[in-house]
Amino acid sequence: MLRRVSSQGAPARSGIDGFFKISERGSSVGQEVRGGLVTFFTMAYIVVLNPLILGFATDADGKFLGGADAPNLPAIAAGTALVAGVVTILMGVVANYPLALATGLGLNAFVAFSIASQMTWADAMGLVVIEGLVILVLVLTGFRTAVFHAVPPQLKIAISVGIGLFIALIGFVDAGFVRRIPDAAHTTVPVQLGQSGQLAGWPVLVFAFGLVLVIALWVRKVKGAILISIAVTTVVAIIVESIGNLGSGATSPTGWGLTVPSWPDKIIDTPHFDTLGEFSLLGSFQSAGVVTSILLIFTLMLADFFDTMGTMTAIGAEAGLLDAEGVPPNPERILIVDSLAAVAGGAAGVSSNTSYIESASGVGEGARTGLASVVTGVLFLLAILFAPLVAVIPSEAAVPALVLVGFLMMQQVKDIDWDDLDIAIPAFLTIVLMPFTYSISVGIGAGFLAYVLIKVVRGKFAEIHPLLWVVAASFAIYFAISPITDWLS
Repeated sequence: MLRRVSSQGAPARSGIDGFFKISERGSSVGQEVRGGLVTFFTMAYIVVLNPLILGFATDADGKFLGGADAPNLPAIAAGTALVAGVVTILMGVVANYPLALATGLGLNAFVAFSIASQMTWADAMGLVVIEGLVILVLVLTGFRTAVFHAVPPQLKIAISVGIGLFIALIGFVDAGFVRRIPDAAHTTVPVQLGQSGQLAGWPVLVFAFGLVLVIALWVRKVKGAILISIAVTTVVAIIVESIGNLGSGATSPTGWGLTVPSWPDKIIDTPHFDTLGEFSLLGSFQSAGVVTSILLIFTLMLADFFDTMGTMTAIGAEAGLLDAEGVPPNPERILIVDSLAAVAGGAAGVSSNTSYIESASGVGEGARTGLASVVTGVLFLLAILFAPLVAVIPSEAAVPALVLVGFLMMQQVKDIDWDDLDIAIPAFLTIVLMPFTYSISVGIGAGFLAYVLIKVVRGKFAEIHPLLWVVAASFAIYFAISPITDWLS
């Protein structure tokens, strides 16, 4: 059984409590604020990481994002924080759901290295806008919501569990606890513990300290456990860096993964929004051709389409907000805001914005309503000015929360009927392929294809929802997109 929050007997409330249904969902303003803070700190890295992914890539004309001859990272950071803040607040106010949004990782890399290399940056961002508009139409016509309802409830649970394992792996990898084995090692084993099979460097030990701390606080039922652990571990990281002068992992294998935790020279900086409005809606069709543009839009759309479905289901399951069919409240509103976020990201020149599974860390802290999203969104807007302060928190201090939340989401695995092969095999593939391929969409796609295949093999055609045929066919094209593109080209 999925956990659900009962609203029976809840007194009528007014003001903030009534608008966000805080008491009705068994929460409090304090919980929502803490949850919003934790979600922000676990995903604030995107303000730093998105410029690193988009800012150093050149388009077909050799130009950097914004049309410049040199990288413009501050402008990308400002645009990233601005769009994330606005759409996350919109999610809280319109959909009343504890779900934060920002530039999608993976999607931004695809835009930078697979799309912009074939056209100008403005053309590439135009494709992102089109992709968002197409998804918005699918939501408004009811198709996207209908697909969500067509997915078997236990497969939705598998999606949540798979995402739990995925974000736990993200936490371990971002902390350097798990690392990829270099190709020079000539081994078939893809990953290992630490740099060379052992934990090496103070940053990894700082992560381990944070993980021990958050687990200890959690099992002791300390309120604000995740937020406290992030704050304390950040202080420890700053002290360690001031003593050891470890530097960045880009220059030292035992350095900090992304952010070097040292107090910034200035707290507030003046933002510049040079990427806003830098998109050409139909330019790609001239520069890259109609067929190529359509295939690129399809690839973007399919990844965005199902990532959000999986994410909002996982968040709802962890928060106890799903109904008996595994559907969260206001699903249409959630999907509309997510679609608009994709459009906004492209129009602002910072790539498609999408729902973040890191929101589960805020849910783990007690967030149950859209007020938490409003808090997260406001912090993103403040981050535009306080980017130097946000950059203080290293990933090693933030990602222990993801490991803990991964455990919390993993607990749902008991609700899958492992004796029913019709659902057990698709659920298994969904769960394992998300972390193994580092992609939510791949896990969902494999699960859908396996579910339809098994039903066909066993002659249970009547049990396949008509929309699942469409979804399975779409994923078959998605997995074969590279040879199809080569053939058409």
